[in-house]
Amino acid sequence: MSHYSYIVFVPLLPLVTFLILGLFGRKYFKIHSGSVGVVSLLISTILSFYTAYQYFFIDGKTNAVFQNIIALKYTWLQFSPNVSIDMGILLDPISVMMIVIVSFISLMVHIFSLGYMKGEERLATYYAFLSLFTFSMLGLVLSSNIFQIYMFWELVGISSFLLIGFFFEKPSAVAASKKAFIVTRFADFGFLVGILILAFYSGTLDFRRLIERLTSVQSTEFIQITSATFLGVSMLTWGLILVFIGGAGKSAMFPLHIWLPDAMEGPTPVSALIHAATMVVAGVYLVARLFPVFSIDLTALQIVTWVGSFSALFAAVIACTQTDIKRVLAFSTISQIGFMMFSLGVSKYGGENGLGFTGSMFHLFTHAFFKSLLFLGAGAVIHFAHSNDIKELGGLRKLMPVTHISFLIACLAIAGIPPFSGFFSKEDILLATYQSNKLIYGIAVLTSGLTAFYMFRLYYSIFWNKEIRIQETPHGEGTFSMKAPLIILSICTVLAGFVPISSWVTSDGAPLKSHINVGFSAFPVLMAAAGILLATYLYKTQNSRPQAIASALGSLYRAAYKKFYIDEVYLFITKKIIFNGIGRPAAWIDKNIVDGFMNLLATATAKLSAMIKGLQSGKVQNYALYFFGGIIGLALLFIYVFK
Repeated sequence: MSHYSYIVFVPLLPLVTFLILGLFGRKYFKIHSGSVGVVSLLISTILSFYTAYQYFFIDGKTNAVFQNIIALKYTWLQFSPNVSIDMGILLDPISVMMIVIVSFISLMVHIFSLGYMKGEERLATYYAFLSLFTFSMLGLVLSSNIFQIYMFWELVGISSFLLIGFFFEKPSAVAASKKAFIVTRFADFGFLVGILILAFYSGTLDFRRLIERLTSVQSTEFIQITSATFLGVSMLTWGLILVFIGGAGKSAMFPLHIWLPDAMEGPTPVSALIHAATMVVAGVYLVARLFPVFSIDLTALQIVTWVGSFSALFAAVIACTQTDIKRVLAFSTISQIGFMMFSLGVSKYGGENGLGFTGSMFHLFTHAFFKSLLFLGAGAVIHFAHSNDIKELGGLRKLMPVTHISFLIACLAIAGIPPFSGFFSKEDILLATYQSNKLIYGIAVLTSGLTAFYMFRLYYSIFWNKEIRIQETPHGEGTFSMKAPLIILSICTVLAGFVPISSWVTSDGAPLKSHINVGFSAFPVLMAAAGILLATYLYKTQNSRPQAIASALGSLYRAAYKKFYIDEVYLFITKKIIFNGIGRPAAWIDKNIVDGFMNLLATATAKLSAMIKGLQSGKVQNYALYFFGGIIGLALLFIYVFK
């Protein structure tokens, strides 16, 4: 057993918290359930940081390369001598980075919720669900087995369903939770089939052995999976594409993105947890975990690249038109996850060629801080003003100074303005795309400009634009438990870009040198600055220019505002085609043919019973008559046969 075995407590503490609060919270911890959740996550976070320190600075590296360490392994189900489902903990650069992100962001959400959810009747249930989600996500990123990751993958889906639908008395929240659950289930079916394909040909479910066998061109497993084809495509490509479909569902990539904007119906701290550093990056983490296999299949990588780049641009355009604070941030999340995806898609494996991989992981790291800061800032605004609509907001900078400054810092970071963290991670992504695919680079730069525009449109609409008449509340802009996470995350957003991720998290474990190039960075920064200036011109003060531009764009603006009618297309397909074209005929067949046949059998049996029930009347004289009648019948038969 590894000396890292203590890490089992990182996911187990949230699990124990879930069980305690779920079973006894409403009775024994009704008031202090938040404190129980915070203390539990604080210990998990401390253990996560300690693990990161031990791994990155003490003993994780051998011969200048970070190693894969199995901290714990338990054989759960043994199918054959070579195939088993092992419940284990795998430590490598990306899993160690992820446990730090998940535990830290979850801790910030737990603390923020102390003030935001104060007075909530089901507070213990809320913290129980938060703990379950955190346990699920930590289990997912630490999994050493591809089937183990699938089990936690499904548990993440269940816990997110519970959190999104927490306000179950609201029909919109119930609908949103069902939508998220159903959409991701379809994607997860693809993931499961992909797992079965890869495991069948590799002969293992263990990540390390699976990657080793499917990336060695001389191995029997590699030859078999690449020579076997279906519809002219190798089974390796099919397996990777199906796995990516599962990742695209969780990470809300087009066209499986429709659940994410509606998921804003959950409590705003939940949005920060699900949509910042945890659930939505699970797909990126999955591709990164299997990246050595993805890197040898150009077809699968091309699909990752184009789905990611289209999703990034598509969501950015929609975000420019939305008026709900949380929906703007939701489409922003889709766009930023798209950045991470296409950065993986343009990457190669090993050395300087793996810059796209490193850039993707670096952006995942920085995005966790500034996006959670944006969501928690939005939560503070909603808590203060009791409105999500930017048309009803404005002028809050004086009433909410801490939220104002923290929100501005996050906007500068996501826009890619130096020296904030988003600049450094986007720099790596843009350089990787420039070296690999100029068209993707052009899409990335355009999307970066749009990102700066819609984020500062949101910023000015909330904190400047017009003065609104909102009286100072007794707690000002929020309790200390709400402001402290904003301050901490603001500091992290400023400093995260200076963390040497390229020295730690790379495709092959070997450190990369810094790729900051002032000359190369000038154009993307100018694009971001142009987006900010345009937003300043249109939205800093109240005027008619935005309406005039919307009118000039006409149907294009309306289509973007309606999210290009993707939801309507899904409704048409489900209601008109599936329900009416398939569901109703199937229901008719079930009711009239299947049920009708069974009803016919039942009716015939009942009528036959009615006809013969007189044979068992209970009258002795009738039985005697039947007896003598039978004797006479047998006698006549005997005479007829032997006459």
